Amino acid sequence: MQKSTAPASQPTLQIRPARSADVLGIVALSARVYGEEFCYTNEMVHGQLSHFPQGQFVAELEGKIVGYCATFRVSEEIALSPHTWRTITGGGFASRHDAEGDWLYGMEVCVDPAHRGLRLGRRLYDARKRLCTSLALKGIVFGGRLPGLSRRIKKYGSAEAYVEAVVQDRVRDGTLSFQLRNGYSLLGLLKNYLPSDRESLGWAAHLVWRNPGRAEHPAIARVQDGGKLPDVVRVATVQYQQRRIASFDQFAAQVEYFVDVAADYNADFVVFPELITLQLLSVENAPLSPADSIRSLTSYTQVYGDMLTRLAVRYNINIIGGTHPTHMPDGDIHNNCYVALRDGSLHVREKLHPTPNERRWWKISGGEGAQTIMTDCGPIGIMICYDSEFPELGRHLTDQGALLLFVPFCTDVRQGYLRVRYSCAARAVENQVYVVLSGNVGNLPGVNNFDIQYAQSCILTPCDFHFAPEGVAADTTPNVEAVAFADLRIDALLQARASGSVQNLKDRRHDLYQLNWRKHQATPE
Repeated sequence: MQKSTAPASQPTLQIRPARSADVLGIVALSARVYGEEFCYTNEMVHGQLSHFPQGQFVAELEGKIVGYCATFRVSEEIALSPHTWRTITGGGFASRHDAEGDWLYGMEVCVDPAHRGLRLGRRLYDARKRLCTSLALKGIVFGGRLPGLSRRIKKYGSAEAYVEAVVQDRVRDGTLSFQLRNGYSLLGLLKNYLPSDRESLGWAAHLVWRNPGRAEHPAIARVQDGGKLPDVVRVATVQYQQRRIASFDQFAAQVEYFVDVAADYNADFVVFPELITLQLLSVENAPLSPADSIRSLTSYTQVYGDMLTRLAVRYNINIIGGTHPTHMPDGDIHNNCYVALRDGSLHVREKLHPTPNERRWWKISGGEGAQTIMTDCGPIGIMICYDSEFPELGRHLTDQGALLLFVPFCTDVRQGYLRVRYSCAARAVENQVYVVLSGNVGNLPGVNNFDIQYAQSCILTPCDFHFAPEGVAADTTPNVEAVAFADLRIDALLQARASGSVQNLKDRRHDLYQLNWRKHQATPE
């Protein structure tokens, strides 16, 4: 076979760092965009390249400069305070560049009018974001033009009213609308930002894009000891087989086996199913009514909590211990989830929504509180089985900063399981969080109202480019005992919330609706 000797073709369009040889081309571009009166000079562009060479980019099409992006670093105090273009850029020379500045200031993006169908502006904005991320800066700030303002000032009466209409998508501005679609948020307005900009009447939108890797997420400030969230959280979910046992020690040995397995795989969390302790009813194997059966289990509360705490510390892992019927001080029986952290603390979270069968047969009452739990991997939330079918709870936990929601569940047939799974998938999408499900399989003959089990435990994600296909990070085979693992990236959540295809949390209409929870007395932990 004869080999081809044709040389590889060169790219006709590229976004690349600007260099000294591009100065004349950049100046010529600015003249085409702004006119000779307001274009950059050679000295200005040389100054920009000298102060911060890695912050300047060009779009080159077939050897011609058709786009330019200029940036420099500034302190937060300067970036977020009122300013004008001339004062913050040092007259266009980028002379206020601060090598220690923690924000990237966008002083320029311009595109040749003859080539505006190639999305060059978007490409240059993306290059700027990549630079910000690579330098681990807090974000990008700049003053954005308002070219539609001069035409609509009579209708809206003020720059503030016009910008509000653009933000609410009631009117389109050629520049601001584009920037909002690209993930920038409005900080306010800058008066007399660029007096020569007649279309904008001298005004500019003060815009910010926050680096998702350093986003001011509520979770970050609350991590223990002011530490940083881990990049990856490894989660293990146990699909637990119910079987007859002869003693509590035998039950504890089975639980310890799975904790040991998860710890050997360096998991941060291991999750067990709802009502896992109903297995203990097979110890005495006494013919009790459903309500009496549940009441008898409450005698194991102390020893069960002690076991989870011991295992969490010994194996250095956080344990979502499933649920256990618990006798409350007011005499009610609640279906409570016990969470043992590897620092030795034990937390209790109540099931808020008992199912009709739980209320009828087991006389279980619903709890009151729904607080997140702070862990060394950030805040987590607990939704116990039926709780996951109520979107208010998932949103309430997310509003408190939860990044992971854990769902111990217990379902008897596939239809019941799918109600839980589909609800959890919805919670993952609408709250942009990870949701981890753990269910029972197997049978316990003779245990009232706990005859058969159906489960397919799984780890669910939002549905976006940042995550696994179909929104499933890990799945198990239905109705067999198994353990599933997944590495969950926290930064992917923050990136999706900041700049995902959809941004459910950011786009909520707080002006139309809100979620209010009744105040209650917190349960001591």
